Amino acid sequence: MSENTTPDAQPSGTSTAASAKSTGGLRGWLIGLGIAVPLGAAGFIGWLMYEPQPPRELGEQSELELDLMRPDALIESASLSRLPRDLLAVPLLRDTLTEDFVFYYENNADRLGLAGSLRRIVFEHELTLKDSLIDELLDQPADVALWRGADGKLKHFLLLLDRGGLARVLEPLARAAADDTQLRQVGELRVDGDAVALYRLRYNANRALLFASHGDKLLVLSSPGMLFEGDYDGATQARVSTEAIEALLDGDNRLAKRFGLKERGETKQRISLGAEALAFGYQRFIPAFAGVRFEMDDKGWHSYLALNEVDDQSALDFTPVWQAMPMGASACVALPTAPDMAQRMMEKVGAGAEVAKALSQRLSGAAGLCWYAESRLHTPLLVGQLKEPADEAMDEVIGELFGSVIGAWEPYAESGKFPIESTTKGELRKWQRISSSNFGQYPASQAQEPDALAARGFFRTSLARQGTTVLFSLDDRLVDKAIATLDKRFPPLADVLPKDALVPAYMAPQTLAALFERETLDSLPSDMEPVFRNAAQTLLLPKLRALAGHKQYALSLPAGSKPDDAWQWLPLEWRPL
Repeated sequence: MSENTTPDAQPSGTSTAASAKSTGGLRGWLIGLGIAVPLGAAGFIGWLMYEPQPPRELGEQSELELDLMRPDALIESASLSRLPRDLLAVPLLRDTLTEDFVFYYENNADRLGLAGSLRRIVFEHELTLKDSLIDELLDQPADVALWRGADGKLKHFLLLLDRGGLARVLEPLARAAADDTQLRQVGELRVDGDAVALYRLRYNANRALLFASHGDKLLVLSSPGMLFEGDYDGATQARVSTEAIEALLDGDNRLAKRFGLKERGETKQRISLGAEALAFGYQRFIPAFAGVRFEMDDKGWHSYLALNEVDDQSALDFTPVWQAMPMGASACVALPTAPDMAQRMMEKVGAGAEVAKALSQRLSGAAGLCWYAESRLHTPLLVGQLKEPADEAMDEVIGELFGSVIGAWEPYAESGKFPIESTTKGELRKWQRISSSNFGQYPASQAQEPDALAARGFFRTSLARQGTTVLFSLDDRLVDKAIATLDKRFPPLADVLPKDALVPAYMAPQTLAALFERETLDSLPSDMEPVFRNAAQTLLLPKLRALAGHKQYALSLPAGSKPDDAWQWLPLEWRPL
């Protein structure tokens, strides 16, 4: 999504097969990811007592324990109500999303409940607020900061609106807060020396939000738990530091600074996602990766990748990874890994400190992962690099480590595990072990000893080292194909990638859609899940086939890119192949 990218070269933003188990699976995944603006209060949580309560001090520690200075994602928009439609300007998203994506929040139960509560308050207290208040507020420039919940989804948010006098139209609500069962003042902020009331609005029986207004700014928090602790029983509590939200109401935009961003300027939409939200808990393995950003201006959408400077970080060179990856991958990603993480991991799985240190010192800082349509979603191919070839003693250590980590208890196998098959041929060393699993790619009938398996299938997990290249997969066929690639008997993925740029990712929508379709149908047997399978066939598969009609893309960074500062934003170009 850069200025020299074709119209099709846009970020996918979708993993459309992930939610085929429900009729709203695709929509739910996108909402969970948080790129659909959570403005209809779908993420509102928290609960409050029904009795009228007097204003009180804020909690010493909030129930959710969120760091209000470090959101996981940030949406900066010239008009929140236009964000879903602007996202559909991306051809890939337009072809793979449904109209529910655009209209979900307009008909969301939380939004309707919130609007109903406001209408009741306006009517009973004879206020002059319009029924279209929510629509008018959402059609303004705004920032939305999002935090992950306990399940890892982006569900808690802070909304900051800034436009004309619309924020002031809420001032009549202060009169209603004195004796209303749903609207109540629950605290007080200090902004530029002024006392600013903090209100709680309860809706849909057990949901609530907090809001405060100062000048032309309106701040909304999706849950009382973002500022309060305990069971919210009205007891007086010590004040928690609210410097972050008070600064926002005072015009200090600290949210953008968290992502190393400057003022939005003329940009219409800007979406920033931190690595913590994208890496699903694995960010410590790739500390150089800081996040991604998508922004829209008059020329369309553009993409950026953020890098962090890391101590002892090796140069960003993914060429050896792509030269070992077989051609025909559905999706690939390559990133620099943590220099010291391998040592800590090997020690965790039983390797001695000296062995772990010796092995980790041999590893380079780059690794790649590819998924193939002929394999499974849970059996990708991993390619890593050594700084120098291993000697015989080191190969023995690698083999012992493989044997201690790979393989579960096999009750019907001799010695409780199947033996390791080791192969040596020139520079090639390969280790294999069979492991029983219902998710294995081979049926039990294909094993040499079917009766010894404890499941209806099995994996033939493989680890190989050829020269300085290390290969690993639960699918031995992918490792064998990679070995053939290194032997120049099969073409490498590097043959189709740009030679004049650094490529951290690759996507082939046609084979990726085929992989998602097969995984979806395999997870929904017609005799066990007829309803969900029918929903997937009706709603999801047509979108996957639309995805399959798009070109292959390589995501590229400028040649010579390297992390030399925190939050260093680099243009990420989507190149059609």
